[in-house]
Amino acid sequence: MLAIKLRRVGKKGQASFRLVAAEARSKATGAFVEDLGWINPHTNKFEFKKERISHWLKNGAQPTETAKSYIKKSGIEI
Repeated sequence: MLAIKLRRVGKKGQASFRLVAAEARSKATGAFVEDLGWINPHTNKFEFKKERISHWLKNGAQPTETAKSYIKKSGIEI
C-alpha cells in the first residue's frame, strides 16, 4: 500500500522536508515512488504538485497525519 509522507532532507539543525509517495512500510529515508513537493518548517512555506497529489489520493494512497494537515492547508480535498 502506498502512503504520502514526509521525507527529511537538509543539514543538521536545518531540516526541511519533501512530500513523497512511497511504500507505507518503507523507511523515512528509503526509496520513494514520486516526489510531490517540499516543506520548509522554519519559514512556514511549502509548495506541492496538487494534480499529482490528487492522482495518488484517488488511487488509494493514504497520507500520514502530518502530511494530511499540510495537504489540507494547500487546499486539496482528501
